[in-house]
Amino acid sequence: MIIRAYTAADLPEMTAIWNEVVAAGNVFPQEEPLNPESAGIFFAQQTYTGIAEKDGEICGLYILHPNNVGRCGHICNASYAVSSTCRGQHIGEQLVLDCLKQAKAHGFRVLQFNAVVESNIHARHLYERLGFTQLGTIKGGFRMPDGEYVNICPYYREV
Repeated sequence: MIIRAYTAADLPEMTAIWNEVVAAGNVFPQEEPLNPESAGIFFAQQTYTGIAEKDGEICGLYILHPNNVGRCGHICNASYAVSSTCRGQHIGEQLVLDCLKQAKAHGFRVLQFNAVVESNIHARHLYERLGFTQLGTIKGGFRMPDGEYVNICPYYREV
């Protein structure tokens, strides 16, 4: 498996993976899927977009961008998406590790996750294993597809 920067040719596969996670409704705050035009704009606007490619197939991706501006502009944020057909292969871990390298290369000092859904235990265990610190719990910070509000757990780590 290789992790590399995306190209325009990757957009259809990337969009399908991203939209699969959005449609599940239990991880990303976005509710609307990307279309070919909006996907091109969305991924191009990121500081960096990386993809995981295995045997010529894109199996995951991440976006990296500033979490804030000005005096807090050194803090970045990222989101990760792995295809449901490729989960359980430690692709998410490789994406996070590459993201940390890219964050440092782009001058960021801290990687912060604002809204990790409390029930997303696989992501939470991964982040904790990689040295991220949970900042607390925001009660009812995420609305699930059925309308239930569940807790989110912000995390951070120096890069």
